[in-house]
Amino acid sequence: MMSDDGLQRTIQDPAIPYVGTIIGGLQPGSMVVIHGIVLCDADRFQIDFQCGSSEKPRSDVAFHFNPRYKRSGQIVCNTLQNGGWGWEEVTYLMPFTKGQPFEVIFFVFQHKFQVSGNGRHLLSYKHRISLEKIDSLSISGKVKIGTIGFAQHTSQQGSQPASLAASMLGGCLSVPYKGTLPSSLGPGKTVLVKGEIKKNPKRFVIDLKPSGSKDIALHLNPRMKERVFVRNTYLCDSWGEEERQLHDFPFSPDMYFELLVHCEAHQFKVAVNGLHLLAYQHRFKDLGKINEIAVDGDIELYDVRVW
Repeated sequence: MMSDDGLQRTIQDPAIPYVGTIIGGLQPGSMVVIHGIVLCDADRFQIDFQCGSSEKPRSDVAFHFNPRYKRSGQIVCNTLQNGGWGWEEVTYLMPFTKGQPFEVIFFVFQHKFQVSGNGRHLLSYKHRISLEKIDSLSISGKVKIGTIGFAQHTSQQGSQPASLAASMLGGCLSVPYKGTLPSSLGPGKTVLVKGEIKKNPKRFVIDLKPSGSKDIALHLNPRMKERVFVRNTYLCDSWGEEERQLHDFPFSPDMYFELLVHCEAHQFKVAVNGLHLLAYQHRFKDLGKINEIAVDGDIELYDVRVW
């Protein structure tokens, strides 16, 4: 869950139904964080990113996010233009439980919204109306809202890292990618990989290794069809035993991600989109020789950083 401390502007306890202006509008990198509670008798609620706040005629709705509680539950997303709804995009994951508090985060990108619910990726929704036209937020239905927060999205890091390949979300790096770390990956060092998984992915790979060697100190290999995240080490011309155990598989097609690898004295710790995911005990012991990163597979690669 995200605290409200890092948000640039927060609205507290708004009355529902709520309609408010999004000051400054939305740009790529904007983030809207909503904390609330679904009412016990809820049949549905909705969060709408609108182009204006008129009721008659109704303003266009660029992104209609609508959890519904009939049967097993579903989330319906759509766009309203010139008084008519488009085609529905339906997700059957329902992380918002009646009577329980929830957090929903809307990440804004140039070409889509990406939504997480209670800390997990939920869905992506490609823009059908230009992002520049969105100026209002509306919330209605059987829900109580504690806070609505607005911020610019920044990586989960304390210091400004050196970029191995300076590239923001507008451009991509060529894959397969290989980069040399500015210094070896000893305890206290962190590597950040920013990317977006393709629409019909099979797998992708991130390897940390010593240059000029076949050895791979840390092999990270999410396999999308099987929904397993394989970790391994390649030493002396052979793979070790795979580690696959994981509570939740964190990746989905079309999903933007920021993967952090933090090196400690005895292990690597891996986080995805700010959530700790796993620890991997060092099998390659000479950490001072790890000075190269390689990325390959079914992703668009945006940036690789180290600090």
